[in-house]
Amino acid sequence: MKRLLQLVAVVLMYRINWKKLFVVVAIMTTAGMVLQTYTLPYPMATWFLPPQTMVSSYKSLNGSTVHLTETLSLESAEQFQLVPTAPVVSLNSSTELVKSVPIVEERAQVSPRRNPSSRRRRKNAKIDKTNEQKVVFHPPPPRTVPTRLQRYIWSLPPDEALLFAKREIQNVSTVTDDPELYASLFHNVSVFKRSYELMETILKVYIYPDGARPIFHAPHLRGIYASEGWFMKLMEENRQFVTRDPKKAHLFYLPYSARQLETALYVPNSHNIRPLSIFLRDHVNMIAAKYPFWNRTHGSDHFLVACHDWGPYTVNEHQELSRNTIKALCNADLSEGIFVAGKDVSLPETTIRNPRRPLRNVGGRRVSQRPILAFFAGNMHGRVRPTLLKYWSDKDEDMRIYGPLPNRISKKMSYIQHMKSSRFCICPMGYEVNSPRIVEAIYYECVPVIIADNFVPPLNDVLDWTAFSVIVAEKDIPKLKEILLAIPLRRYLVMQTNVKMVQKHFLWNPKPVRYDLFHMILHSIWFSRLNQIQISVS
Repeated sequence: MKRLLQLVAVVLMYRINWKKLFVVVAIMTTAGMVLQTYTLPYPMATWFLPPQTMVSSYKSLNGSTVHLTETLSLESAEQFQLVPTAPVVSLNSSTELVKSVPIVEERAQVSPRRNPSSRRRRKNAKIDKTNEQKVVFHPPPPRTVPTRLQRYIWSLPPDEALLFAKREIQNVSTVTDDPELYASLFHNVSVFKRSYELMETILKVYIYPDGARPIFHAPHLRGIYASEGWFMKLMEENRQFVTRDPKKAHLFYLPYSARQLETALYVPNSHNIRPLSIFLRDHVNMIAAKYPFWNRTHGSDHFLVACHDWGPYTVNEHQELSRNTIKALCNADLSEGIFVAGKDVSLPETTIRNPRRPLRNVGGRRVSQRPILAFFAGNMHGRVRPTLLKYWSDKDEDMRIYGPLPNRISKKMSYIQHMKSSRFCICPMGYEVNSPRIVEAIYYECVPVIIADNFVPPLNDVLDWTAFSVIVAEKDIPKLKEILLAIPLRRYLVMQTNVKMVQKHFLWNPKPVRYDLFHMILHSIWFSRLNQIQISVS
């Protein structure tokens, strides 16, 4: 047996070419690995190749949204230099930069016998899958330890904190470059930035819990008067600015809705709105009797937000409410003697058609895709609109001026498409000086043309409306086309760019973000309160 084994060993050593055998084995092994990489459901490529990512969409520097269908590696995706929407001229501010990561899901064999722990694991796996499919580029803000200055400010009584903020704004340093703010839009971007930062650090608002629904604490979120409802909703949900301790408050909010007040108390066709004003007067008197804060300042540190046309008239029966309280009003008419420039706030009137998607249709077209010079369509009420139609309806192909948009026209091009296809959007007053078309024009990136004498444009305390709008006197309506054509193309391009940049300051976000409309309104109220503070020369 031993000799037989020796004989076999000698034969194998001399008859087999080991070099060829090694090459053949190496080729078969390599071929097997390549085959697994491209055919098996869980290839060995996951061991060797870098992880992949699906870039579904991103915003390029020119503002357009680019959709990619290829699967890119992480290294390739980084070469696209995705940029946040804040410093970019955006065609649609509501578009987010989202990175979708493909997820390989392994199908485990499920035994016939099920138990609660396996159900929990499957439920957690579904949640993990949902969370992994959307990875937002913007990381959450890091938690910062309060600085010594912040701790000092928080220790101050409310009046001293306001005095500190007033001094800080008066001695503000010049802001030369800020990636989140476009200086051309503001009267003084340095003052605004410092005031806004101090608001974020200092401001506390106490919301009176009194008042029955639906007039109080019941925000109306749809239609042309939705601004008051959206502010109420977001203010009452806020945790940063709201305090439950009125002794720590710098401002006091009366959360009533002028729209709901009209619905609840106005008798149709009575033409008598005095009962609305009496109701609000009695409510304020109750607040003054129940709490010490109103009488302490006679209402000067209290504010209300009303977007209904009748908003200014609901305060007439209470002298301190009318004269002292900070009123954020859509109907910002100087001629009535109710709205006080420098103290009251001009509230933007926004049309919200779908409260679940308040940013729907936001965005516009480039200038080369706007063949219409000017556009208006709307009902005929007030003193301005009939005059506008008298001079420009069916008079000029460049001036698309209508009453209600005719069906023969709307079938070819909708109201929104008209605004997105026009260089200028005419915004005449209606029954009152305010108009939702001003913000609509900004949403659709059309330069607004405001025709309303004695009207204070929204957020006029900080925004320079000459940078992104045209204001035309009512007497100049016959010369409207001449005025628009006199604007040089270079100037128009700057204005239209400014409209895109100011757009983010007029957006209602379901979850408020920095410098959006909720924060801009709150800042204007805060800024008005600071303007009341007097600093002694000594």
